[in-house]
Amino acid sequence: MNHEHSIDICNGLLRGERSAVETYDKALKSYSDHSGVVAELTRIRGEHANAVAVLEDNVREMGGEPEETSGAWGSVANVVQSTANLFGAGSALESLQQGEKSGAHDYKSALEDEDVMPECKNLIRSELLPAVESHLVALEALQKAA
Repeated sequence: MNHEHSIDICNGLLRGERSAVETYDKALKSYSDHSGVVAELTRIRGEHANAVAVLEDNVREMGGEPEETSGAWGSVANVVQSTANLFGAGSALESLQQGEKSGAHDYKSALEDEDVMPECKNLIRSELLPAVESHLVALEALQKAA
């Protein structure tokens, strides 16, 4: 197993989680008068913030330096979410769902990568991917209710 490769993969996942936190921050601004939606989006945002901390610790444990920004994806995600917010609640929720689907894909790709360390895969399998999958279910329920 290659520590450097695993660090790179986990830092990529970390950038994605940072981007998710930024995107939920942006989305929450468009839901100030929808308390049920705000509570659920705040909960999901908090889980992404937790994933940031978990991935930072994981990268440090492997001897790496955690990424400190969301990188280019964060900028793109913020533009997409800002645009979606302009078109209303349904569009903003759909944009968040697309982000969660992208995150799930990234986690599944890491699980399929033979060079990612088993410890990283265990973290993804037991904690990070299940959270993203639960976010998709929650966002779908919010969209149906909207």
